[in-house]
Amino acid sequence: MCPGRPAGWVVRVAGHLDDKWAGWLGGWALERHADGTTTLSSDRADQAGLHALLASLRDLNATLLEVARRQAGPT
Repeated sequence: MCPGRPAGWVVRVAGHLDDKWAGWLGGWALERHADGTTTLSSDRADQAGLHALLASLRDLNATLLEVARRQAGPT
């Protein structure tokens, strides 16, 4: 990846999503937190993949809390 280009995305939603949704959500990694939120992350998702995830979360009626871009590390 080029410096300054996104290396992926991190999305945080309210509630705990079950692991069964990982495949339906395009293979994003799910991590549940003690504060009752779930973080979804992908190092491979481009902007189209992000939009697909957001549409799926909308269909699940999930409450979106945060969307953040991961920066590529030094090469």
